[in-house]
Amino acid sequence: MDAWRRLLLAVVCGVAVASIYAAQPVLEPMGQDLGVSAELTGWIVATGQFGYLAGLVLLVPLGDIADRRRLIAVHLAVTAAGMLLTAAAPAAWMAFAGLAAAGVFAVVVQTTVAYAASVSPPGERGRTIGVVTSGVVVGILGARVVTGALAELWGWRSVYAVLAALSLALAALVMTALPADERPRATVGYGQALASLGSLFTERAFLTRGVIAFFLFASFGTLWSGFSLPLADAPWGLTESQIGLFGIAGLFGALGAARAGRWADAGRATPVTGLALALLIASWAAIGRLPDSLWLLAIGVIVLDFAVQAVHVSNQHVLTTAHPDRTSGVIGSYMVFYSLGSALGAAATTALYSAYGWTASSLLGAAFAACALAVWAADRRRPTAPAVPHPAPEEPSAAPSRTATTARRGTPPGVR
Repeated sequence: MDAWRRLLLAVVCGVAVASIYAAQPVLEPMGQDLGVSAELTGWIVATGQFGYLAGLVLLVPLGDIADRRRLIAVHLAVTAAGMLLTAAAPAAWMAFAGLAAAGVFAVVVQTTVAYAASVSPPGERGRTIGVVTSGVVVGILGARVVTGALAELWGWRSVYAVLAALSLALAALVMTALPADERPRATVGYGQALASLGSLFTERAFLTRGVIAFFLFASFGTLWSGFSLPLADAPWGLTESQIGLFGIAGLFGALGAARAGRWADAGRATPVTGLALALLIASWAAIGRLPDSLWLLAIGVIVLDFAVQAVHVSNQHVLTTAHPDRTSGVIGSYMVFYSLGSALGAAATTALYSAYGWTASSLLGAAFAACALAVWAADRRRPTAPAVPHPAPEEPSAAPSRTATTARRGTPPGVR
C-alpha cells in the first residue's frame, strides 16, 4: 500500500476517534449551553463511549461479511450526521442522540485497521497497522489541543461542525482513492459472524493479548484522565489550553512507536511487547514527580505513549496474523478490552487523586503496567503450540468434515 494511502487511513482513524474525545476540553461550556448540570457533564463523554462499545459488538462483525471500503465510507457519513446533530442541538437530549450515533459509528476505526491489514502484503502488514493506528493516538491527543483552540475562536459547536465536514470529505476520498476490497466474502450471515466472536474468548493468544490491552489502557487512562487535576491545582495552576499542550508530548511518543509495526513484521512482536511494558512501568517514575517538575512529566508522557502504542501495534499484528479471514471481528473484540481498561483507569484515577493525591494515582498507573507485564511474562513461560490461523466459520454444507480434512493432511483428528 502506498504511503499516502496509509496516511489517508490514519486520518480516517484520527477524525473518527476525535468525535468521541472532542468533548473533554469543552465540557463546561457544552454543559452550560445545553442546560446540563455540572455533576452530569461527564455523561457527555460517556454517551459517546457507550455508543462505541455498542458499535464494537454490533457493527464491527459486518467487516468480515461485507465490502470494507464501502463500510468505511458509510460509517463516516453517519458519523458526520451525528456530529451535525450535536452542533445544531438546541437541547441536551438532541446533543446526546448525536453523540451516541457518532460513537456507535466511530468503530469505523476498527474496520479501517482491518481493511488496511487485508490489502497489505504479509511482509508489510505490521508497518501498515503501525502507521494507521498512529492516527488513533493523534485523534485522541490532538483533539485536546485543536478542540480548545476552535472553541475559543468560534464556540464549542464549531468543533462538531468541523468534524462533520472532515468526515464527509473523507468518506468521498475513501471511495475514490482507495483500492477495492477484493477479498473473498465469507459465506456466513451477520448472525453467524456475530456469534462466532464468542469462540475468540476461549483462545489463549487472544485472551493474553486482550488482558494485556486491558491493563495497558487502564494505565493510559490513569494518566490522561487524571493529570489535568494536579496541573490545574497549586503550585502550577495551568489553564485548559496550557494543559492541552502536553498532548503534543504524547504525540511525539506515540508517533515514534510507529516503527513497532516493522519490528512485528520481522517477528519481534513478543519481545517488543515485553520491553515496551517495562518502559511503561519506568515512565511512571517520572510522571509521579509531577508536583515537582513539569519537565519530568513531559518526559514520562513521551515514554508512556511510546510504550502504549508499541504494545498496541504488536497486539494487533499478532491477532490479525492469526485470524486473516476475520480481522474485523478479532480487532473489534480486542478493542472491548481497550475500552474497559480505559474506563477503569479514568474512573479510578480521579477517585484516588481526590482522596490521596497524585502519588496514589501514579502508583495505580504503575500497578496497571506491572499487571500487564506479569501477564506477558506468564504467557512466555507456558509451552506454546504451533500457531494455526483460524478461518472464518463456514456454512456446514460448504465445508468438508473435520475428520476428512485432517485425514487428508495426515493429522490425527482432534489435533490443531
